[in-house]
Amino acid sequence: MKSVLVISLTDLANDPRVDRQITALSARYRVLAAGTAPPAVEGVRFFPIPPREGRTAARQAWSALQLKARRYEDYYWSQSQVRWCLDALAGERPSAIIANDVVTLPLALRLDSECGVILDAHEYAPRELEDRAFWRFFFLDYSDYLCRTYLPRTRGMFTVCRSLADEYRSDYGVAPEVLTNAPPYHDLAPRPTDPGTIRIVHHGIVTPSRRPELMMEMMNHLDSRFHLDLFLVPNGSRYFDEVIALAARHPRVRVMPTVPMRELPRVLNHYDIGLFLLPPTTFGYTHALPNKFFEFIQARLAVAIGPSPEMARLAKQYGCGIVAEDFEPATLAARLNALDPESIARYKQRSHEAAPELCFEKNADTLLAMVERVTGSR
Repeated sequence: MKSVLVISLTDLANDPRVDRQITALSARYRVLAAGTAPPAVEGVRFFPIPPREGRTAARQAWSALQLKARRYEDYYWSQSQVRWCLDALAGERPSAIIANDVVTLPLALRLDSECGVILDAHEYAPRELEDRAFWRFFFLDYSDYLCRTYLPRTRGMFTVCRSLADEYRSDYGVAPEVLTNAPPYHDLAPRPTDPGTIRIVHHGIVTPSRRPELMMEMMNHLDSRFHLDLFLVPNGSRYFDEVIALAARHPRVRVMPTVPMRELPRVLNHYDIGLFLLPPTTFGYTHALPNKFFEFIQARLAVAIGPSPEMARLAKQYGCGIVAEDFEPATLAARLNALDPESIARYKQRSHEAAPELCFEKNADTLLAMVERVTGSR
């Protein structure tokens, strides 16, 4: 049986995209996986990447100097996790390697594989954290260097949506295939909507760039039928605590306990509307097509979003929800206030009809087809 090595500097069981990769590959290949915590898939040979080493002030200053002096190769190969992977994986020779995120690509290309490397870039790496001055100053040119130097050496490449694939093609001359963030198909059905209590839900991480406070501000413009529950991922930040405190001040907003990734669609199925108002604060957020959009579909919810082009395209194509004209909370609230139980039921039914198409099983065919082409295993 041919083997595939998956590399990701993440917790493999709790990184949804990588977890789905490993699950799909395990059906046809012997899978090796390197990450910071083991996968949830049985039978995978796991290589535990240790946490990044702590850095002294002198070491941090040296790294900053390397980056500003454009000594990008020196900086990259000095990273503790990269050095560990080189040593730990040196004796392996898989049929192919899947590198997750551009930061693992040089490493994957240096390791020995029979057939080459496939990159899953996930998002658009050269502008990943462009809203942060520190990242722009030290890492923007570095990320661009990694893309220009290493993307042409891959045997295949994925990214999460059409807009990002077009940008990679325009900037670097590569042709990524689209592998969306859709979860596996869930055999669920839409639930009836209580006319007096319309339940809205949002879930995910909390960062200032996403401006989650806008969704709570929206609640000030909604009539008393609407209630919002938030399933947020704690990160120990002061900003997270500020968001929790803001939610506590609104009588129709609740913060709920965190739900394991694989259980999300079944938990969300008890709601009526999946909400994501994401202002275009970065290139990545402008073109976002996140896990949660597809989890709303699998949960058979109506979708309520701003005019984010990738999400809006699918919402309109499948007729599964409302798309506001702008990112102002009052604008989306006006669209929601106009809904009645019958219109919500129609949107839920459209999500139900879209669920067999917008699921990972469709993506798995795309992933496996590329691995088969690269390894010659058809």
